[in-house]
Amino acid sequence: MAYNDLFLRACRREPTERTPIWMMRQAGRYMAEYRAIRQAHGFLEMCKTPELAVEVTLQPVDLVGVDAAILFADILLPLEGMGLDLEFAKGEGPVIHNPVRTLSDVKALRVSDPIEHTGYVMDAIRILRQELKDKVPLIGFAGAPFTLASYMIEGGSTRAYINCKSLMWQEPEAWHALMEVTTDTVVEYLKAQIEAGAQAVQVFDSWVGFLSPSDYAEYVLPHTARLIEEVSGLGVPVINFANNASSMLDLVKSAGGDVIGLDWRIDIAKAAEAVGPEFAIQGNLDPMTLFAPVEVIERKAAELLEAVGTRPGHIFNLGHGIHKETDPDHARALVRAVHEHSSRIRGASAS
Repeated sequence: MAYNDLFLRACRREPTERTPIWMMRQAGRYMAEYRAIRQAHGFLEMCKTPELAVEVTLQPVDLVGVDAAILFADILLPLEGMGLDLEFAKGEGPVIHNPVRTLSDVKALRVSDPIEHTGYVMDAIRILRQELKDKVPLIGFAGAPFTLASYMIEGGSTRAYINCKSLMWQEPEAWHALMEVTTDTVVEYLKAQIEAGAQAVQVFDSWVGFLSPSDYAEYVLPHTARLIEEVSGLGVPVINFANNASSMLDLVKSAGGDVIGLDWRIDIAKAAEAVGPEFAIQGNLDPMTLFAPVEVIERKAAELLEAVGTRPGHIFNLGHGIHKETDPDHARALVRAVHEHSSRIRGASAS
């Protein structure tokens, strides 16, 4: 098998003979092979056991045919090293038993040491680079400061962000101090991933779309921009994915990165115009499209690819993570459709 570097070339906005595709959460519960491992192991155990993380990371490369692997891990892993008591409770998702609610709580946090506290992630990356050397590139990742802070303050998932926004507005000193220590942690974590062998990194700001543009600009943008600036220049592309933030793409763009990840709530041609030619773009099929008949999946993929045309630097992805009840055959059908249709669009221009 020849090494497939389409993803990295697209990140650099170089011409490609077809559009590369990978899918957020591609290593996960929609695959029977993943569920078989999960039945015997806890989620955190899987993340912290490099051999298991490697096996799960490789599954969609071997079984779905995607053009890049993304490390199997979780965005919350660095929080333990910051001094937080993290548990993945069955049926509840992540739970932080000592949430951050005051300035004194913030001052008790420390910058997580990526080797001491998450060395298992770096071990998995080193193994994966060997396993993938004749296949596809490896993507590392981390949660963005706001998304991590929202979990830290709320103590888990939320739809209202009451505690998070209250701290942000009522105690800005505590808020910015929390964002500083979180940003420092993520910077060190991503630097360690790159040093271990990650060939690109994605910053997931999964919940930032719950903010208004003005609050993003005041309370989040300076910290995200610092994170991306400190990680950029280390020789690997940085993907900036701000979910549900299509109404403030200008601000997201100003945070930086080599690739701007797009959710499905914006027309990709309009997004590409708004982002500008200096960035590659990633996205942005609605994940629920994979529940449609295969012919609809193929048509939607073709429409999206036609809208982008031969613009350099497009990485096909879902607009958010693949749903756990997705039929793997539909995921494979999407990959085939993207490969075949984009080859017709881009093949002549890249030759």
